[in-house]
Amino acid sequence: MPSSNNQLVTEMKDELKNILHFWKDHTIDQDKGGFYGRLLQDNKVDPYALKGSVLNARILWTFAAAAQVTGDPTDILIADKAYQYISDHFVDKEFGGVYWTVDYAGNPVDSKKQVYAIAFTIYALSEYYKIKQEQDILQMAQQLYQDLQRHAFDPVQKGYFEAFSREWHELKDQRLSLKDANEKKSMNTHLHVLEAYTNLYRVWPDQGVKNQIIDLLRVFDEYILDESKTHLQLFFSEDWSVKGNTVSFGHDIEAAWLMQEAAEVIEDPYYTGLFKAIALKIADSTNSGFDADGGLWYEFDIDKNHLVKEKHWWPQAEAVVGYVNAWQTSGQPGYLEQALKTWNFIQRYIIDHNYGEWFWGLDANYKIMPEDKVGIWKCPYHNGRACIEIIKRLDK
Repeated sequence: MPSSNNQLVTEMKDELKNILHFWKDHTIDQDKGGFYGRLLQDNKVDPYALKGSVLNARILWTFAAAAQVTGDPTDILIADKAYQYISDHFVDKEFGGVYWTVDYAGNPVDSKKQVYAIAFTIYALSEYYKIKQEQDILQMAQQLYQDLQRHAFDPVQKGYFEAFSREWHELKDQRLSLKDANEKKSMNTHLHVLEAYTNLYRVWPDQGVKNQIIDLLRVFDEYILDESKTHLQLFFSEDWSVKGNTVSFGHDIEAAWLMQEAAEVIEDPYYTGLFKAIALKIADSTNSGFDADGGLWYEFDIDKNHLVKEKHWWPQAEAVVGYVNAWQTSGQPGYLEQALKTWNFIQRYIIDHNYGEWFWGLDANYKIMPEDKVGIWKCPYHNGRACIEIIKRLDK
């Protein structure tokens, strides 16, 4: 376990370099362009796998953000490649938004408009604009923002609907993934719209974007957070009736710092104070999700009293950031101690020291879960962002 903040920063810099090198060395599709859609656990490439908009947006965000920390010009080149592929193959030039998936050659396969994917593309383009300062990039982000406001925003009940057809017609199945409930609104989509709009506001401080961020913070406070303000509720009907009763520990601690960050970026004193307090309440509540080894369990179904005893890679990454944020917000050393304990767990069990990158996760018996190293969901965003956030917060 790191004995000091300086050691933690050094380890995070080293791990960020390892993550970036993995994606540079193993995922670039030299034949068809862009990045491979799938790598197996031993890094074997599936050259015919579908390529997802979420994965490609997350690659763009990671390398654009990393370039601002590393100063490595090759990181900018990878961001350039990701941007060009998104522009050429994922952005729907006719109807707006982005396609969900394209085939290995870049042709649309699933052309639905998933709000989650569009949000990640806005998030990534905003980060990329920071290093390039080219108006075409900002205009693409602005257009996608307008697409969401025009087609996905609910002006009556507030918030955003989940998904649409290519032409923005309603879909019967709006699920983000097969494990999700088929409801019109979800915590997950709203969290990442908030994240995207916050980053867009950094580069385009438009009053309309600020108003939407305030609206989203109000939605989290009034509808998505439970009455105790310690957990997020996951799925909702159009009028915000709660569907299901599951605690997602990773989303809770990720939202804790993202909601606080959004309020701070727009410099709203009321919501900054509110979400600082909520961030600490969530951190305290999330303590119940940790195993003795520092790893964070996946989910807890309250109605069934069932704990999903898996430790996925991304909740561990978000826990490190969330608890460092809680420590910085409160000054209480216990939060930092938890962040360091989780980082130690990551180093010991989650990082693949043979093939690179991070495993998907472990089961309760420390058996590695048989999931792909790269895929529609497996990306460099959570772990890369954790490294970047800790470096930015502590490398003073």
